[in-house]
Amino acid sequence: MKNILNTALLITILFASSQAMARDDQKMHSLEDALNSAAAKEKLDPEIKLFFGNQTHPAVAKTLGEWKTNKKTNGFNKSDKEACEWTLLSALLELQDRASKEGGNAVINIKSNYKNKETSSETEYMCGSGALMSGVALKGDVVKLK
Repeated sequence: MKNILNTALLITILFASSQAMARDDQKMHSLEDALNSAAAKEKLDPEIKLFFGNQTHPAVAKTLGEWKTNKKTNGFNKSDKEACEWTLLSALLELQDRASKEGGNAVINIKSNYKNKETSSETEYMCGSGALMSGVALKGDVVKLK
């Protein structure tokens, strides 16, 4: 009888922990907060402009293609907001790097593309947070502005 109770207890614990690990909260976060962080101000290239959603931008001289990025970070010992801001920064750096490699000076029409679900906003981005990881997926058009 004791073995049956121990087994039942073990199964209950494993089931409960698997449910906790399955967390996948999807939430919109402030672009302003993320872009005004010390890390963003230090790392983002001011020469490669970023335009989110339908933000107005100078005329496009040349379109160099649409690019996607999907970044994850360890969420351990970080709030969802901290992990999401770090992951957004990583995704934006990748887009800026792509723009540089393609000869562009901007990325326009940046949209969240979390789990291939587009969300366009000028003020927010989508981030998914689980028990262990947070992720941000973006897509945008690399261009050369006039």
